[in-house]
Amino acid sequence: MAEEEKKMVETVAPEAAKTAKVKGKKGKRVVTSGQVHVQATFNNTIVTVTDKNGGALAASSAGANGFRGSKKGTAYAAQVAAEKALETAKREHGLNSVDVYVSGIGLGRDSAIRAVSTVGIKIDSITDVTPIAHGGVRPKGERKP
Repeated sequence: MAEEEKKMVETVAPEAAKTAKVKGKKGKRVVTSGQVHVQATFNNTIVTVTDKNGGALAASSAGANGFRGSKKGTAYAAQVAAEKALETAKREHGLNSVDVYVSGIGLGRDSAIRAVSTVGIKIDSITDVTPIAHGGVRPKGERKP
């Protein structure tokens, strides 16, 4: 009886291997219009290219491009970061028009926007989304005299 069980196991295993499907590699998404989010601080500039829903396609920063220390906060570093992220998005996803969203008050704000047009991508709109402090909501508890 033990021999019969071994035979059954041997016959079942190769059949299971035959029915297993091998999935192919997923292709890159083609995204013709998207968004560019620029976060410009005094210390660094981060550029993220996304689709219309906010899913990241490519990203780069001044620090990722070899700039270190105080050089990361310069306008040139922001330009290099923006060019690298946009070239990647254009090459891999076919991006050709974007809406630009700028956040922060660093030196890289303007140069990152200029880099978008030098890469050859059409700018549909530019929006400043820098948060503005307004004192906040009233704190919990009694009012102080």
